[in-house]
Amino acid sequence: MSLNDNYCFACGKENPIGLKLDFMVQDDKYVARKVLAKEYQGYDGIAHGGILTTMLDESMAGYLNKELGEKAVTARLDIRYRKPVPIEEELVITSWVESRKGSFVSMKGSIALPDGTIAVEGSGKLAIVEQAE
Repeated sequence: MSLNDNYCFACGKENPIGLKLDFMVQDDKYVARKVLAKEYQGYDGIAHGGILTTMLDESMAGYLNKELGEKAVTARLDIRYRKPVPIEEELVITSWVESRKGSFVSMKGSIALPDGTIAVEGSGKLAIVEQAE
């Protein structure tokens, strides 16, 4: 499993239709800012729920894979949509480690609107499949 897939739909810089999410670590959290274009809408002016789920999944797995050097895959992902998410406005995607037990990591994540309101929450259980070298 490669940790550097530049064609990844969520984070790959070479994927012409991808999200090109660009994360950084801030206070032990993995954070990205993203303005979704109209191509990612579901209902008129509202981001598609599958795209929002993809962003949270990427934030959780990416944190473990790219920042912590642990090859991990998502074993379970639970999403709660609290508010409609508008397209063409800056969103803040954040994830963090909640706990670890054996080869499983429990994580949390959120997507916030420009005013800081949490619009989407997620929790995931990720399986460490291989320690990075």
